[in-house]
Amino acid sequence: MAFAGLKKQINKANQFMNEKIGGVEGTKLDDDFVEMERKTDIMCELVEDLQLKIKEFLHPNPASRAKMSAVKGIGKLSGQAKAATYPQPEGVLGETLITFGKKIGEENLYAQSLVETGESMKQIADIKYNLDDNMKMNVIEPLHQLSTKDIKEVQHHRKKLQGRRLDFDCKKRKKDKALYTPSSSPARSPGRGAGSHVSEEEIKLAEDKFAESLHLAQMGMHNLLDNDVEQISQLATFAENLLDYHRQCTEILEALAGTLHDKKNEAASLPRSEFVPKTLSDLGVIDSLNGGLPTTNITATTPQRSPYGSPARSPAHTPTHTPQYPGSSPLPSPMSSGQPNWDPLFPPGGPPRSTNDAASPLPSPMKSPARSPMMQTPSAQALYDFEPENPGELGFSEGDTITLTQRIDENWFEGTLNGKSGLFPVSYVNVVVPLP
Repeated sequence: MAFAGLKKQINKANQFMNEKIGGVEGTKLDDDFVEMERKTDIMCELVEDLQLKIKEFLHPNPASRAKMSAVKGIGKLSGQAKAATYPQPEGVLGETLITFGKKIGEENLYAQSLVETGESMKQIADIKYNLDDNMKMNVIEPLHQLSTKDIKEVQHHRKKLQGRRLDFDCKKRKKDKALYTPSSSPARSPGRGAGSHVSEEEIKLAEDKFAESLHLAQMGMHNLLDNDVEQISQLATFAENLLDYHRQCTEILEALAGTLHDKKNEAASLPRSEFVPKTLSDLGVIDSLNGGLPTTNITATTPQRSPYGSPARSPAHTPTHTPQYPGSSPLPSPMSSGQPNWDPLFPPGGPPRSTNDAASPLPSPMKSPARSPMMQTPSAQALYDFEPENPGELGFSEGDTITLTQRIDENWFEGTLNGKSGLFPVSYVNVVVPLP
């Protein structure tokens, strides 16, 4: 038996090489059989590709699919097969929405809306898991059975048919070659061609097996191709499962949309409280380098000083006459007195300068009784335009100087501008001369 099997394999290889290289023609089957084979090849390719594409449709994330395959392979090697669950993207998104909604605080309307949306997405994920189970049971599993049983059997008969055809053609070719060889010996054994080792019985047996395989291959391909009812039923189940999934998702999303509209209307009906940003003074930030004064008013309330420590005076605020102190005489003019000249940066009695230097008859601005009226009036300069929205508010433009009347609270001043009085925000102005 072993020798007969080896001889058969040699015959098949011989015939195959002669057909591919030597140009020998083998037995040709009819066009109907060739067309049936073409359709069978398409069906085999369809079933394999359809299984893969449905899994990709249900599980679109390739990274998650690869991780599931790796976990499954490790589980088989370790003897602990564990069914990996595909993380539905709707569920992952829902978990994120719920987590951050709770972090913001459920008393906030936006946070409540986040939680509501997250719960709805988790419900959709649960429905998607049910869709996966139905698809695996009613669509993927029948395709897998078709691939591993019916198609595998048909392919086996087709492969066997090809081998038996090669064996039959090889034996037939050898017999024909022996019959038409001119130098053949006249002494022939019954049933044998000269120089041939192929008997009529062997050819007949090869022909019978070839015919048997042809019949089985044709019947298998016919049964595979003539199964429209079952295959269309699988497609109908696929469509019904999808329809049921989308119908449930529609119900959930419609309820979610209504809830979110209610939340939006509720948020719109709430009164909006006016927010006034706090300044550094409100926050108690003190600049120790400026005598403990609030940093927001340091520029406006602290006069610039000269290098010797005397307050600097603007030319517009310099008195135009010599002040008279009670019980004292005016300062002598440097042109009419022989007294030494005094540095205007020091009061009388302070460090004298050289007698050759010019002296100023003006006293220190901090001690001068003749201060400009504008500097004595509490005032502020507008930093931004302010449009009054309520009765009793004072409007102004950027750069206007407003006379301060009183401070209502930490956020509002009362003042006058162009003969009009009213309230305005503290944060809109820079105090030039503070209220006493």
